[in-house]
Amino acid sequence: MRALVQRAARGSVDVAGERIGEIGPGLVILLGITHSDTEKEAAFVAEKCMNLRIFEDEAGKMNRSLLDIGGEALIVSQFTLYGDASHGRRPSFTEAARPELANPLYETFVELCRGYGVRVATGRFGADMKLSLVNDGPVTIMVESR
Repeated sequence: MRALVQRAARGSVDVAGERIGEIGPGLVILLGITHSDTEKEAAFVAEKCMNLRIFEDEAGKMNRSLLDIGGEALIVSQFTLYGDASHGRRPSFTEAARPELANPLYETFVELCRGYGVRVATGRFGADMKLSLVNDGPVTIMVESR
């Protein structure tokens, strides 16, 4: 499992011209799932994302987590995080999990994050989405289960 975590001043996601999710300060998390992922990987990555110390403290050091600041999370499924462009010019997505595995794990990940008391907005699995965010910093970190 891969999570591309971006510290955001705000973020939103639209589907077919309709705003379906929006957050204020917090994290935008793009979540990629591969074939071998289970609830164990989802729990590991969720815990890491919720406690990742990438928000500034009073001294200006990245020392506070999403939980510490009371921030929100926008979580969007992103199978292209498992894209392989090492050969040719067209990426291969064979490492991305099929929807019948990925969708339930995505939903599990969302619920695990909500279990930390975080307000979570989401995209729509499998939809063509328009994602907007103001990356704060910019700060972008890749979190992986392995």
